[in-house]
Amino acid sequence: MRVLIAEDDLTSRLMLQAALRKWGYDVCAVADGDAAWAAMQGQDAPQLLLLDWVMPGRDGLTLCRDLRQQARPLPLHIIMLTARGARGDIIQGLESGADDYIAKPYDSDELRARTQVGQRILELQAAAAEEQRLHGVLEMAGAVCHELNQPLQYVLGYAELLLQDIHPSDPLYRRLAGIKDGIDRVAALTRKVMTVTRYRAKDYMDGQGTIVDLEAASRDQGR
Repeated sequence: MRVLIAEDDLTSRLMLQAALRKWGYDVCAVADGDAAWAAMQGQDAPQLLLLDWVMPGRDGLTLCRDLRQQARPLPLHIIMLTARGARGDIIQGLESGADDYIAKPYDSDELRARTQVGQRILELQAAAAEEQRLHGVLEMAGAVCHELNQPLQYVLGYAELLLQDIHPSDPLYRRLAGIKDGIDRVAALTRKVMTVTRYRAKDYMDGQGTIVDLEAASRDQGR
């Protein structure tokens, strides 16, 4: 996961950068709030941020407010780092949009734990958003299948009537039977989609994507 560090003190910035890289994070480190704002405008902008309160350009509070007011494709988790540890300062930081607050000087183990919590929160938010997206796709698919069901039944009925009028030895019988079998399979699939109300997913293309697992989702209906 990418992490943005905005810290004007060079020593503190280098120490933070070294610690986070040691813990496995991809780090982007800047020295002021304006540089941090610029770094957050790219498509690969970090989601986990460690911001100093007092720094040149935008200070930490202003940067928090500006980021929270900006429409963003992915959620952020912002941790404020500052020597201001009074209760009023903490409240002010949280009200400005920070998710967490660590007072300087901070303990390395505490910092690691809080960044890990931030990462877990972002991962849970991403998983929830993906599940919600797939639920929406499934609901749309159910609506489409509902609209398709009536014309499919109409075609299926006529296919059955035509089969009754053709002798099994007629070459057209086999072709028409194949058409009816295909319509039966499509109709069965539409009925299955319309009965799915629970989300179940599976990987496809060797783990490159996720699709709804209709078999598993349909089996869940009776449980």
